[in-house]
Amino acid sequence: MSEERREMFRLLASHGHVGLTFAFSIMIGFGMGWYLDEKVFDGRTSPWLTFIFLALGIAAGFRTLWRVVRDLQDEK
Repeated sequence: MSEERREMFRLLASHGHVGLTFAFSIMIGFGMGWYLDEKVFDGRTSPWLTFIFLALGIAAGFRTLWRVVRDLQDEK
């Protein structure tokens, strides 16, 4: 396998990891908040924990994105 092709696959894996991590952190945050809302508030319409955990999931996704970008800049 040529060096260019190997580098392309390495970058594809790195960027795919970032995308999946970003999406999964948002889904996990939303799921945890929804589950806790159902348990704490007994299914009544009070989505506060869902909003809080969704925000935490988004923050975790951006943190991962920031770390990957910083690491890529350090490599250059």
